[in-house]
Amino acid sequence: MSDAVPLTGEPLALDLVNTRPAAADLLATVEDLRDWLTLQAGRFPEAGELAAAELTAADLAAVHQVRDRTARLLDHARHGTRPPAEDLRALCQAQLAAPAVVEPFWTGTGVTAVRRRTGSPGARVAAWLAEAAAELLADPAVTRIRQCEAEDCVLLFLPAHPRRRWCSAARCGNRVRVARHYRRHKPG
Repeated sequence: MSDAVPLTGEPLALDLVNTRPAAADLLATVEDLRDWLTLQAGRFPEAGELAAAELTAADLAAVHQVRDRTARLLDHARHGTRPPAEDLRALCQAQLAAPAVVEPFWTGTGVTAVRRRTGSPGARVAAWLAEAAAELLADPAVTRIRQCEAEDCVLLFLPAHPRRRWCSAARCGNRVRVARHYRRHKPG
């Protein structure tokens, strides 16, 4: 697996930060953002709908801003240092740009409610991602977030097992094991 394929399955805020591996920006274009949202369908209520929406360069910039601020905030949280107040405020502003409402509707047998956001598609994407970041930052598990131990990898993960060392066994773990084997068995 290469760095050109987004790592998914971590908390949503980590998946967002991990779209910036060492080699490239996996959200370089609006189409990249659309593809990533499709991968994240089901992770937040409007992901699939927003992937199909008409997204713009400004929408992509709003997502980049949330990603960059989330990365800085997670770095502070992981190391137990005070985060920049401007980054915390920016996450709040992103959420306020697309306020959430709980929309009740009749299903034919009863009333159900779905949490949705109002605003432009880009503001809604940024708001959902900023909310996911705020929730992760407030979670005590944030201090367990680790960076992959592979030499050339910067991806973050929340280990389910304390011995996990790599972002992905298939992505980095296998490369590290193969390199270690090669060093041990290298002729001369």
